Amino acid sequence: AEAFRFSYDVVYTNVMSAGAYRGYGATQGIFALESAVNELAQTLHMDPTVLRAKNMVREGQMMPAYYGETTRSCALDRCLERAKEMIGWDEKYPCYDCGNGKVRGVGVAMAMQGSGISGVDTGAVEIKVNDDGFYSLMIGATDMGTGCDTILTQMAAECLECEMEDIVVHGVDTDNSPYDCGSYASSTTYVTGMAVVKTCETLRKKICERGAEYLGCSPDDVEFDGEKVVNLKTKEEITRKEIGNKVMCSSNAPLSATEAFSSPVSPPPFMVGAAEVEVDTETGEVKLLEFDACVDCGTPINPNLTRVQAEGGLLQGIGMTLTENITYDKNGYPEENSLFQYKIPARTDVGKIKVEFESSYEPNGPFGAKSIGEVVINTPLPAISDAIYNAIGTRFYELPITPEKIAMAVAEKQK
Repeated sequence: AEAFRFSYDVVYTNVMSAGAYRGYGATQGIFALESAVNELAQTLHMDPTVLRAKNMVREGQMMPAYYGETTRSCALDRCLERAKEMIGWDEKYPCYDCGNGKVRGVGVAMAMQGSGISGVDTGAVEIKVNDDGFYSLMIGATDMGTGCDTILTQMAAECLECEMEDIVVHGVDTDNSPYDCGSYASSTTYVTGMAVVKTCETLRKKICERGAEYLGCSPDDVEFDGEKVVNLKTKEEITRKEIGNKVMCSSNAPLSATEAFSSPVSPPPFMVGAAEVEVDTETGEVKLLEFDACVDCGTPINPNLTRVQAEGGLLQGIGMTLTENITYDKNGYPEENSLFQYKIPARTDVGKIKVEFESSYEPNGPFGAKSIGEVVINTPLPAISDAIYNAIGTRFYELPITPEKIAMAVAEKQK
């Protein structure tokens, strides 16, 4: 078109706009898909874990619905077995009548996500050797509380054979940080992590070259062990600290490296979640007694951060399933206008949350890692709703599943 013309009105509204939220799109889709699988199991009079075991993807298989990618790392079968053990599935499925109008039920779901957007997401990293030999790590990925600054530093320290204390991470500033698509789509550990690995490989080569120059020998004759460059023939050596100080003198060129990474594939993490609920059939109240999850995120880089990522995502999914809702009155004003009405579950609102990991090794990821950021929010929705179905015999297709909905469903069945 040679020309465009626009006209528009600006309208104020109290209705909240849609936006990105952990797992966006996949969370809703997996709720529908896994609920359908649980319905199929019910129709077939089959244990839903058995139906999944017969049909789940396994390592080495090609996934037609996932861009034709082949799973090079998949511990989903082990995740299912472990989650069943954790919840005590065989003893508790499908439900148990506790008396006094209270029934306990269990439900299960599985999920996969991605590790960045293949062919799109790009992460870049720069690492510089400073005086006294300490490193500056400059990244473009923002640490939103996920701990990516720590994880990327761990990777760099492993590659450079140094202590984490030897590396200073610089906060993201778009004026001078290397380019990064952003901390979204479960991409940082996988995409930016591989950029760290590539950058460290290049920097080690440059350190060897600079060390050989100062030792007066060929780069082919030296080796860098993280602390010093050694001439393998003469055993002469120069420390990283000395190299860093020499770089600052005599108009030497800076000693740094920059690399970027973009992956042609997006290896999916996998997860199985199992829930046990207690439903009061008189009041409709639901208590989440236990939620057990087993995750395959490849090789966990930092087990502590990996665990809290999983626990946080599970709590968000629990809130979406049971309490979090927004409604509007006839004038368009939100009726849940504070955290008293919009209930986010606290730690005291849920029973046991247990997370375990079944490691696989992803050959395309840094140190065998895949993502974990989003997959962990996806299983509570279908697993808890299935547990409620097993307890009262009514399946819900809209969330959240409130006490009012449950009480009305029980009353309807009693009629």
